[in-house]
Amino acid sequence: MDSHSPRVTFYFRHGCHLCDDMWQQLQEMRKERPFALQAVDVDGSRALVERFGQLVPVLAAGEHILCSYYLDPVALRSFLDRREGAV
Repeated sequence: MDSHSPRVTFYFRHGCHLCDDMWQQLQEMRKERPFALQAVDVDGSRALVERFGQLVPVLAAGEHILCSYYLDPVALRSFLDRREGAV
């Protein structure tokens, strides 16, 4: 994965079945289209708990939330298309 690969952040919490589901779907999508994926446990930061509360899992591109609870593959692909066009 090079430094020009689109990057998204996956905010999750342990023991969350929706988080597990989204993580698996993200891994499948990465086989089709490479992108950098950072996983962050919201329970490791009071600020993240306050920001995301019960929204997890959350997939974000910078400060922009692409989706929460369930993966929105259309939103993710749209983000990836925009990023790839900008490189």
